[in-house]
This record gives sequence, C-alpha cells and structure tokens, in this order.
Amino acid sequence: NTQKKSVEKIIKRQVKDFRNEFLCLDSVKGIGPTIAAGIISEIGGISRFDNDAALAKYSGIYWSKYQSGNFTADDTSLQRTGNSYLRYYFVQAAEQLRKYLPEYSDYYTRKFKESRTHQHKRALILTARKAVRLIFALLRDEKLYKPPAVKGDDLLNNK
Repeated sequence: NTQKKSVEKIIKRQVKDFRNEFLCLDSVKGIGPTIAAGIISEIGGISRFDNDAALAKYSGIYWSKYQSGNFTADDTSLQRTGNSYLRYYFVQAAEQLRKYLPEYSDYYTRKFKESRTHQHKRALILTARKAVRLIFALLRDEKLYKPPAVKGDDLLNNK
C-alpha cells in the first residue's frame, strides 16, 4: 500500500506539464493517477483527434464493417489495430468505472445480457467505448467530471 502511494506520488510529479488534463481525468471516480497518466501519455494531446470516434479508432476500439451489395453484416469483429497500450488503459478505465459509477455498471450489465458469446469481453469493450466518449469530452472541454444527480443532468461541469 505504501509502495502504491509512492508510485502515485511520482506519477503526479511527472505529469505536471499535463496538469489540466490530469485533473480532468482524476476527477472521475475510478480513474486513478496510473490510468489517467497512461491515457494522457498515449494520447499525446487531445487536439490531434477530431472526435471520439477518431480516438476510439486510434486505440483500436472500433468494429470492422462488412458490406456486399445491399447486405450489411450486423455481427462484425473488433479491430485489433491501433495503440494497444491506449486500448489497455481504456479497458482498465471501463472496468473501474463500472465498479464506481452506476451509469457504467448499468450499461455493462445491459450489454452483458445482450451478448450471446464472450459476454464479459464484449460488455467490457462496449463499456470501454463509452468511456472513450467521456474521456474525449473531458479532455476536449477541459472540464471536471460531475456525476449526474438526476437522470438527464449534464455530466460535465466547468472547472
């Protein structure tokens, strides 16, 4: 436990150049200093991405499209291209978010029940994709996360 605290202290010192980004991600319960630092270091600046879909594609959290004539496949596979380290951090963030935030827990449970095979993996990847949207919005707008008090409230709060 003391070793974990000392590592987190070192991480906080190392990310001082990205203080705003770090604070944005650290404001989300479940995303600690290690995951926040990993995501920030692998993204290398959120301005590189036009939208959350571009960030998801960069991290490899997107699905291939299969189309032939008028046929479009509903069940396609997850692409395993992209930054594997960033994908790892997004999946770890999703795992933690589902433990601490009811919105993500409910989403994970719903996707788990919808899946016929590989239920945990599919639900976790879909939850990670949802986490990408949240993280992109927080970093783009440089806002702290504020959990919704009532369903329908704005998720983001100005600093």
